[in-house]
Amino acid sequence: MRHFGHLAPDIRKALFHKEPVEFTVDSPARTLAAALGATLYSPATRPRLAADVLKQAGRGVMSMVLCLEDSIGDGDVAAGEENLVRQLGLLDEAAEAGENLPLLFIRVREPRQIPDLVRRLGRAVRRLSGFVLPKFTEGRGMPFLEELAAAESACGRRLFAMPVLESPQLLHLESRAAALQGIARAVGAHRDRVLALRLGVTDFCSAYGLRRAPDMTAYDVQIVASVIADVVNVLGRADGTGFTVSGPVWEYFRLHERMFKPQLRRSPFVGEAEELRNALIEHDMDGLLREIELDRANGLTGKTCIHPSHVAPVHALSVVSHEEFSDATDILRPEQDDGGVLRSAYTNKMNEVKPHRAWAERTLLRAEVFGVAREGVGFVELLTASLPPA
Repeated sequence: MRHFGHLAPDIRKALFHKEPVEFTVDSPARTLAAALGATLYSPATRPRLAADVLKQAGRGVMSMVLCLEDSIGDGDVAAGEENLVRQLGLLDEAAEAGENLPLLFIRVREPRQIPDLVRRLGRAVRRLSGFVLPKFTEGRGMPFLEELAAAESACGRRLFAMPVLESPQLLHLESRAAALQGIARAVGAHRDRVLALRLGVTDFCSAYGLRRAPDMTAYDVQIVASVIADVVNVLGRADGTGFTVSGPVWEYFRLHERMFKPQLRRSPFVGEAEELRNALIEHDMDGLLREIELDRANGLTGKTCIHPSHVAPVHALSVVSHEEFSDATDILRPEQDDGGVLRSAYTNKMNEVKPHRAWAERTLLRAEVFGVAREGVGFVELLTASLPPA
């Protein structure tokens, strides 16, 4: 697997100063957590689920969640499980034939589903990277993690957990601190197994009857923004105790590809960038783009996605700019270990070695999995190149 690996080599060469590296399901957890990118959710009941997964993999999706929880009705769980087992069997056959698969996770409802599904999958479990654990708190989450550990031992392969933080205890002010400390204890006890923490912002909004408009980000909803800040404060620290925390879902997708693509195809290298920016705003993408940038500014990595049209913007904005790469590499030079202050190579900012070191380390990890853009290549060019053919 490789981000932007679906692009032709000559296109990648034109876009990247440093191309993304290849990774596999067996790569270190730190690499996989950074490489999740836009994690696309799909209901497990889809009759052509295997074909959908292969299609999205061909379009650059690197991680998918096959959902048995909120995306399907309560009465459809048994049928969803049966379909999931059958479709993962098809994906196992496709991978044997040389097809590339994304990192695949199953979102379950109850702890008992984890060992049951692992058993029913048989050989196809080797195509599974782990499970998404809903409504995670210390009391509710520990049984999930214990069942996952047992299932991992039973099948003989590594299986990751991605807990979803979306419970009322975490939202309500009077219980938030205790809930965060409990979650920290639970995931800390299974640190090597927890790949990333995911934020369930839709559930947070629903507790107060709220829904953000397409021109608003999660950070404009103050009660949600306060939870995100506290989650990062406790669980996303850069001192070695923190975890990767992913950005919240963007629920709007009024982007009509047939209308949008003609405007994209006339650029990126002939001066149509402003027209593309205007097209993004017209098609309700401006809110998504602002939220992605605010996610990173607030310590979040990657994003939960419920529509394929969101994947390319998330990945395009995840590429490290040439300026960021230049600053990060300067800060981390061995001769700067004692600290000090440097003028950036772009002569537009101060790089203070010790305070900016953690940022630089995170930036170079992102550069490894998403690549570094050439000078003068920005989001517009990367997005244009990434969209599927018309």
